[in-house]
Amino acid sequence: MTALKRRSTWLAASALGACCLVLGWSTTATAALRTYPVAPDVRLNVRSGPGTNYTIVRVLPEGSSVVIYCQTPGTTVTGPYGTSNIWDNIGNGEFVSDTYVKTGSDGYIASRCS
Repeated sequence: MTALKRRSTWLAASALGACCLVLGWSTTATAALRTYPVAPDVRLNVRSGPGTNYTIVRVLPEGSSVVIYCQTPGTTVTGPYGTSNIWDNIGNGEFVSDTYVKTGSDGYIASRCS
């Protein structure tokens, strides 16, 4: 590889990395995200915090799937997938009880919310 090609490749990679930083993209974080289905036939309340005492900010329609960004303890809830105090953060200021999300686990499957 010539010096010019090496420099061009390096500049292109640097520009792409800078764009990712400016736009807030993270290749590792994006790659780790996956969607999980909400329990069948459930219209799920999305709350402003990890508990039933928090305001409902919206309702997910039947057949929805969610991305879990982090998880945190909160109000204990009984749902289709058991009883738990784990709440899933599915967006900025949006939480759902983990007992309504099919994660395949009774425990934490994502990092704890900070």
